[in-house]
Amino acid sequence: MTSSAARAADRPLGWLGYAVTGLVLAALIALLPGTGFAQDAEPALNAGDTAWMLTATALVLLMTIPGLALFYGGMVRKQNVLAIMMQSFAICCMMSIIWMVVGYSLAFAPGNAFIGGFDKLFLSGVTVDSLSGTIPETVFITFQMTFAIITPALITGAFADRMKFSAMLWFMGLWSIFVYAPVAHMVWGGEGTLMGDMGVLDFAGGTVVHINAGVAGLVACIVLGKRQGYGKISHAPHNLTLSIIGAALLWVGWFGFNAGSALTAGGGAGMAMLVTQVATAAAALAWMFSEWLSRGKPSVLGIVSGAVAGLVAITPAAGFVDPMGALIIGIIAGIVCFVASTTVKNALGYDDSLDVWGVHGVGGIVGAVLTGVFARAAITGAEEPVGLLDGNAGQVLTQIYGVAITIVFTAIASLILLKIIDWTIGLRVDEATERDGLDLNLHGETVQ
Repeated sequence: MTSSAARAADRPLGWLGYAVTGLVLAALIALLPGTGFAQDAEPALNAGDTAWMLTATALVLLMTIPGLALFYGGMVRKQNVLAIMMQSFAICCMMSIIWMVVGYSLAFAPGNAFIGGFDKLFLSGVTVDSLSGTIPETVFITFQMTFAIITPALITGAFADRMKFSAMLWFMGLWSIFVYAPVAHMVWGGEGTLMGDMGVLDFAGGTVVHINAGVAGLVACIVLGKRQGYGKISHAPHNLTLSIIGAALLWVGWFGFNAGSALTAGGGAGMAMLVTQVATAAAALAWMFSEWLSRGKPSVLGIVSGAVAGLVAITPAAGFVDPMGALIIGIIAGIVCFVASTTVKNALGYDDSLDVWGVHGVGGIVGAVLTGVFARAAITGAEEPVGLLDGNAGQVLTQIYGVAITIVFTAIASLILLKIIDWTIGLRVDEATERDGLDLNLHGETVQ
């Protein structure tokens, strides 16, 4: 026997046996707890994402207090400025508690296709170590809380000057539970939800926030009826300085709204920020020039309303479209919302005091549908075509279905809630209170 043959004889497994043994041992090690070979990596906290989302959350809260409060406060008559600002502030406080107690659970806890469950009541199980993706769940909860705050606050502009404060509190509290939370769940609740499984695209709340609020506002202003003297006496804004400051704060805060909805500090957030700026500027100019051409003068109220319309329209599309798509969405939204808030409203005769339906409802619909047109796989990172320009015409129909579901559900549910409140405690203030102003009669205070 040669020396090499002798060495081979001393190795009963041979080279092949050693290779097989090594593979078996590697597989066994990979299956052990704590090894990273055969198990999916657990999501880890990312400090950069967390820092951005803390900032974005503060920006979205800024949109309601003081942004929306100032925006609406400047557009009502002087005797009602404190009342409308009080509504935004009180809603902020009330929604924070409702969201903590039940709203977050109904929106984001596992449930069925229409509503979440009760696993997260009173934020049960949420700890300092709980994660939502790469950020603390506490940050995600608070971020979503700011959305739940601003949505009902937007509705108050539709019935400004004429709803009881007590009725407003009851309506908004019940509406947040029975309307906002289900719509948020149906769109953003993940697998097994109605509009989530349909493939409805809503990056930052075009459907959940703006169409939802716009429809509820339209129903509310029709149920309450017109303000006293509507169309006969002046209901002109008392202080547009407040409104332009409020609109500017809304614009700045909206970067948290849209770019924050990426939930990470990356390229997606950067693109959402860019397209938000482009669409807002385009819509403001489109509204301004439309008004200039039709009425002879560009107004301050017009340009700030156009800016808000652009912010609304780009919201569902912010994470899906490129700057060119944002430019077109902004221009269309500015023109369409101008017509809806002037010509259409005057023709139909409903008294949507601060154009909640004309700007948020119509702007949200425009943005949601056009998301189906301009969404690009190159922006989303999808392997398949996303929007019409990519060759997926079906997405436009999906977006229309999502809009229709939201309109029908919100209109019916809002009407039921309003009627129940009207039958019990009453919705509207008396004639003397409305005539003399809500500030003094409801809150015992006035602006000098």
